[in-house]
Amino acid sequence: MRENFFKKALLNPSAFAVSWELVPGRGAKESAQEKTVTLARQAAGGGKICAVTLTDNPGGTPAMSADFMGAEIVKLGIEPLVHFTCKDKNRNQIESQLYALDRAGVKNLLVMSGDYPVSGYRGRPAPVFDLDPIHTLQLISEMNKGLTYPGIKGDIRHQPGNFFPGAVVSPFKATEAEQMLQYYKLKKKIDAGAQFIVTQLGYDARKFHEVFLFMKQSGFNLPLIGNIYILPYGAAKMMNRNELPGSVVTDKLLAEVDKERNDSDKGESARILRAARMYAILKGMGYNGVHIGGHNIKYEQVEKIIAQGEELTSQWKDLVQYFDYPIPGGFYYFDRDPKTGLNLDKPMARESRPLDAKIELTYGFSRFFHNLIFEPGKKLYGPMKGLSGKVTGKKMEKLIHKLEHWTKVALFDCKDCGDCALIDVAYLCPMSQCPKNQRNGACGGSFEGWCEVYPGKKKCVYVRAYARLKKHGEEAQLSGNIVEPCNWDLYQTSSWINYYLGKDHSSKKRSGNSSGN
Repeated sequence: MRENFFKKALLNPSAFAVSWELVPGRGAKESAQEKTVTLARQAAGGGKICAVTLTDNPGGTPAMSADFMGAEIVKLGIEPLVHFTCKDKNRNQIESQLYALDRAGVKNLLVMSGDYPVSGYRGRPAPVFDLDPIHTLQLISEMNKGLTYPGIKGDIRHQPGNFFPGAVVSPFKATEAEQMLQYYKLKKKIDAGAQFIVTQLGYDARKFHEVFLFMKQSGFNLPLIGNIYILPYGAAKMMNRNELPGSVVTDKLLAEVDKERNDSDKGESARILRAARMYAILKGMGYNGVHIGGHNIKYEQVEKIIAQGEELTSQWKDLVQYFDYPIPGGFYYFDRDPKTGLNLDKPMARESRPLDAKIELTYGFSRFFHNLIFEPGKKLYGPMKGLSGKVTGKKMEKLIHKLEHWTKVALFDCKDCGDCALIDVAYLCPMSQCPKNQRNGACGGSFEGWCEVYPGKKKCVYVRAYARLKKHGEEAQLSGNIVEPCNWDLYQTSSWINYYLGKDHSSKKRSGNSSGN
């Protein structure tokens, strides 16, 4: 079996792993694909890079399959790290894709939700988001053990896979709710089987330090990789306007990058130096590696960043001053250390901070009726369970389903999936209120509390849920048990009856039969 040098470097405490992001682009035989292969070949020959990462339809537009390109790059003698997103495939296609990657020897996967689809052949495509990253990590973990599933003559167990899956976290969030949601979901990703973590893109040294400290204090003992993007003015302007969701460039940084364009080399040296300083800070801070990206970057530039970064590492604490780019009024998990410009190891008091979203009257109504009707041992639970058993398969079942659906459409914009997750998201529906149907927490694309897909129009559903739960001191519930993917066998059936009869994920979780526990 071929040794995984990326995994080996990440797990070696005396090594510092470097990956380099390549973008295959749209097309099959165009210059972008040939360039990707050429750059990967250079990286393989240079010996400085452990893996080349391959994006999956970045920006929500079609591109060459990262999977196929990864299989081609394996043959060049360097590890591919494939971005594995959930936006365009249902769970069967995801499983099929994993089989193909396993057979091709592509082992390293960076699992994420993915950018919301924005364009395609003859218009915007239908987003899928059948599984979220946590469900996908669970599937990969089961495949690594030997996926077992029922067959005609009994259970079938596959040969174990050899994937090395990772996940993403963003410490660069503006509001308390968004930031805590990122950390709550990080816990779930690790519980689901993530074996390394990569940060989102930002330029605030204190935030890089924050996620490092958070993982350490939480006992998350797995490799952490810092994201370094070689920042030209065009990309900086797009990130500043939130046109690349999840990537943060503040007004202060944008102004500095704008000035650098007047340099004799149009800011190239400044960009390389900024990246090298980030490299030094992250290595000095204790990160296990860095992920280097950027548009139209040459291999020689990446080697230059590595060389300069290594030279600067011994003085990394003095370089922190160059990355003082806080989001104005932004939230930090830890109190600031005035001596270093980073963080103290004491979490900030959050109890008295204002809520990041309004709480509607329907929330109190929902809590009251759930506790009255759906909690075992409560007054109406037994009668409702008995009624559900009696009406199943009869005309009364359809009447109850219609009553439920009309009520929940009015209150929650119900999509009638039959496997209700309202209780998991503070009585907000992730299937109708979240465009990415995330059942286990917020994606990384929210901006100042707004949904990635509807900025300035709709608050992120999980920001709203966090506010609702925080009012009762219960916000940590969002870091609890993994919520199962929707079971589409139950589509357009009564979720109330499914709950009482033990068919949906909530009742299975309560009885201890859910694989997400």
